[in-house]
Parts: sequence; C-alpha cells; structure tokens
Amino acid sequence: MDINWAEVFRIENAENWLVTSGIRVAAIIVGALIITTVATFLSRRAERLFDDDDPSTMNAREKRAATLGKVLRNIIRVATWIIAVLLILRELGVDIAPMLAGVGIAGIAIGFGAQSLVRDIVSGLFILIENQFDVGDVISAAGVAGKVERITLRATTLRDLEGKVHLIPNGTMAVVTNMTRTFSKFVIDVGVAYKEDVDEVIAVLKEVGDTMNSDEEIGHKIIGPFEVLGVQDFADSAVVIRAQFTTQPIEQWSIGREYRRRLKKAFDERGISIPFPQRTLHFAGGDQQVAVKVSEGGEESQAAGGK
Repeated sequence: MDINWAEVFRIENAENWLVTSGIRVAAIIVGALIITTVATFLSRRAERLFDDDDPSTMNAREKRAATLGKVLRNIIRVATWIIAVLLILRELGVDIAPMLAGVGIAGIAIGFGAQSLVRDIVSGLFILIENQFDVGDVISAAGVAGKVERITLRATTLRDLEGKVHLIPNGTMAVVTNMTRTFSKFVIDVGVAYKEDVDEVIAVLKEVGDTMNSDEEIGHKIIGPFEVLGVQDFADSAVVIRAQFTTQPIEQWSIGREYRRRLKKAFDERGISIPFPQRTLHFAGGDQQVAVKVSEGGEESQAAGGK
C-alpha cells in the first residue's frame, strides 16, 4: 500500500486539508485526551467511594476498588489511543481496511508464536474475575513474596521487605498464597525450660496477650481475644507452647514483634527461663584431657587442659 505523501501535503492543498481533515485530526486528539482524562477522574472518584476513615490501612473493598480501577484505566487508555491513531491515519488518506486485515492476520501469527503471552493475559483475567488478590495484599507466588503494587493483564508487580521489585508474569503463578485476605494470623511457639510450671507460663502468655488487646494504640489491629492453644511439643531442651492472635490484614507482623518484646520482659520479671542450645563435647584420641565448665546462662566459662 503506497501513500503519496507529497500529494497529500501539496502546498496548494494544505489550506483545504487544514480546514477539513486537520480540524478533524485535532478533534480526534482532543477527544482522546478528554476520554482518558474523564475515565481517570471517574475511576479515581469511584475508588474514593470505598475509602474508610483510616488512611493507614486498606480494607478489602478499598484494595478491590484500587485494583480494578488501575486495570480499567489502562484498558481505556490503550483502546482509546489505538482507535485515535487509526482515525488519524484515515484522515491522512490511508486506507485502514487492508491495515486492519493485516493486523488480524499478524495477530493470529503472533498468537501461535507467543503462547506464553496469551497464557499470561488469560491468567490475568482470571485473577481479576476471581479476585484472587488485590493491590496492597501481601502474597507469595513463583518463589517470591511481597506486597502487590500493581496488577495488569500480563504481569503482577511485588515489592518485598528489602524494597526489591519482582515482576511476575501471571501465567507462571501456579500457586498463590495470600497472607492478608480478610484477616491475618500471628502464630507463636514459645519454648520454656522443663523446670517451669506450664500453667504459670500459659497464664503469663494470656496476661500479655490480653494487655495488648486492651491497648489503646494497637488494640484496634487485633480481632477477637488472644488464644493459647496449649502445649505444642516436647522439644530437646524446651516445652513448646503455641498461641495466636487474629489481626487485621497485614498487621500480624507488627503485632508479633510487639508481643515478643512484651513477653520477654514479662518472663524476665517472673524469672521464667527461655532455654538456649547446650552441647557436651568429648575429645577422643591421645592422652590430652580437656575440661570445660560453663555456668548457668553461659555468663562464665573455664577451660583447662593437661597431659
């Protein structure tokens, strides 16, 4: 398909072209800008309808609205400008019918050669339709974990705790673990020495947990009462007791850190010991003898050797 650009833009035709096609091209560009701007404004306005009074966290409805809003804006932006470019080409005298037919044939050929891309897009559609996760959720997928920053039809963007950004094609996410859907759980296994009274330890665990539940600063992050599940295991040097918090989504880690801090202080105040690994060493061979003495808590040590 040959285009005689010299014929299109001949000086004597320039005035007529500007009055007719030129105005239409300008109108197409302005129209595309208006459509994308209005779509962006309306989608963001719709997202704000789901906002709550807490700007520090996002509830499930806010996450869902943010996810669909971003995807919708991208789809409208791409579709609008594709149509705008085709209309502008027609105003420039280009016959777009053969071009559309060629694009269709090329699309089929590319589809066979880019099956992974098609798989990514189809998987992205199912992620959005089934609401598997939203922007702001913390997920684990394809061997990495992080907070979802962006979802497109092709890929999902995660940012981990170290600030690293992971771009995961949607088609590679065979198993997705969402750690912040509806609510979260903080589960802790506390090991104490065998000499300790288990009932007393459970009472201390529950006392610290109940104190956090009633705390004005962090209590709103906790859903329901603190639970002590009981003795979980008899380990080599400790009795393991399991307990758990049910928290607001994504708050399990902050609640867990604060609980460990308060529990350590409570154990120190009551003299409850948390065991540490201990080993007895035996040296064989020759007539070299070594004696090692370590006091309780590992604060002092003494070593001696002789023939």
